[in-house]
Amino acid sequence: MVSQVMMIIHDVLRLYPAATQLTRVVVKNMTIQGWSIPGGLRVWVPILQLHRDPEQWGDDALEFRPDRFAGGVSKACKNPQSYIPFSCGQRICVGQTHAMMEAKVALATILQHFSFQLSSKYKHGPTAGGILSPQYRMPVRFHRLTSFQEKG
Repeated sequence: MVSQVMMIIHDVLRLYPAATQLTRVVVKNMTIQGWSIPGGLRVWVPILQLHRDPEQWGDDALEFRPDRFAGGVSKACKNPQSYIPFSCGQRICVGQTHAMMEAKVALATILQHFSFQLSSKYKHGPTAGGILSPQYRMPVRFHRLTSFQEKG
């Protein structure tokens, strides 16, 4: 069973991957599903579109639904290679393990000590260049949770 924190992280990375695309060079001539691809060709992989493809993720592909990862990454969509927030194969990001650990620790720590909500001034507008980032600021209001020890 996948933890709820991990399911949240995976669905955030699906909807908002840091890198929106990646490029690869085809090593040798090949044919894939009837398409001839010459060696030396530069191929762009649109991660953002792949992560939001209804054919892979279902009609709710644009919705935040962490439970789609309850059975693990390999069962979240039709083709497990459709989820590549850190690329895949030999060229996978060397920082993936560190980034995932850092995200888990940060999210778990925040959720233990704070509740939070988006400010009423928040305006959703992600912008995709090479890296996905908010077009506008992202004002968030944090409220410290009162723990049992602080009451005593």
